[in-house]
Amino acid sequence: MDLPHVSAALGVIHPICIARGRNAEVWDEADQRYIDFIGGIGVLNLGHSHPAVVEAVKAQVETLMHSAFNALPHRGYLAVVEALNQFVPVSYPLSCMLTNSGAEATENALKVARGVTGRQAVIAFDDGFHGRTLAALNLNGKVKPYKSGLGALPGPVYHLPFPSRDSGVTAEQALDALERLFEVEIPADEVASIIVEPIQGEGGFRLLCPQFAKALRGVCDKHNILLICDEIQSGFGRTGQRFGFTHLGIEPDLLLMGKSMAAGLPLAALVGRGELMDALPKGALGGTYSGNAVACAAALAVMDVMQEETLTAWSNAQEAAIVSAYQRWQASERFPMLGAMTGIGAMRGIVFEDTENATGAEHLANLLVAGRDAGVLLMPSGRKRNVLRLLPPLTTEPAIMAEGLGLIEQALETLKA
Repeated sequence: MDLPHVSAALGVIHPICIARGRNAEVWDEADQRYIDFIGGIGVLNLGHSHPAVVEAVKAQVETLMHSAFNALPHRGYLAVVEALNQFVPVSYPLSCMLTNSGAEATENALKVARGVTGRQAVIAFDDGFHGRTLAALNLNGKVKPYKSGLGALPGPVYHLPFPSRDSGVTAEQALDALERLFEVEIPADEVASIIVEPIQGEGGFRLLCPQFAKALRGVCDKHNILLICDEIQSGFGRTGQRFGFTHLGIEPDLLLMGKSMAAGLPLAALVGRGELMDALPKGALGGTYSGNAVACAAALAVMDVMQEETLTAWSNAQEAAIVSAYQRWQASERFPMLGAMTGIGAMRGIVFEDTENATGAEHLANLLVAGRDAGVLLMPSGRKRNVLRLLPPLTTEPAIMAEGLGLIEQALETLKA
């Protein structure tokens, strides 16, 4: 596919140009149909052009498209932060700021953490991903392609192994690494925040160990360190709950969200405890486009649709379909490159292992092409790009879900062991 005037530094997974979409189906400019298991990389939990979102956006465009909230507040922004206070399952009242992207929410979280604690250091985790802006880059637990050739990045940042049933790292090992960090690298009283994804996205859909999460919450409380949960990809229903941290039995001090928050319109947020979010000087937070009125209208529609019972039903159905297909593929013994399944709920990954003829990454790269040829669009993840991440809309019709999984099986048939 020719991409004139587009920077060659932008990586493109699939060389096709999408023209239209409806829920989990998309059509390219040649009117070729595909089933979309990428979902905008986690943006389209409600699918392409959800009717409730479309109606909300149309109505908003006809009344007010934008107002810079810092200069002239508008009702949409106020309605979204009020709705978030009800939507986010924490025991304390929220204070919120809306942003344009997840990376922007990350940057502002670091700003809040520094301002509140008077400290600078941040602890992050191997294989984590928190954005592509400079400070967010340094949090990422992977060098290539994000940090290569960029030199020193804003810090200081320290990384720990990510404990998970999916990573092979135990809670004890990660806690030992944290203790070593405090003893050898930096004292706890110089750490401003610890940032972690309850379920890693780019890292391969790995669930944080709940035992470790509870211990980490205790460490943060003991040393007055802010715990930041990054739910930009795992939030808004992907795991069967509104946010993934509820699977861990903890509450964060600050929470990052984005992606599916506005069903495809640019909107993200940093929310947290009022005493933290309100501590910076007036004017320290904000942005020209942050909390755009049309994006806010979309977010309100999203939260209205995403009721607890609905999310659970959608996730259970999708999880059952994916797990059943995976178990069938493994039991057939036709696909020796298939390794473990990762994740939770409808946020599922499949590890591709090395075989005699190819590495796991090569097998997955071949699957992406074969899948596209068959009519299903797929996305890689993981440090080695050997984990298939499945992100079909939660609203995918059962027949389309079954068809998409069948097309993946058809594509698997083309891989050489």
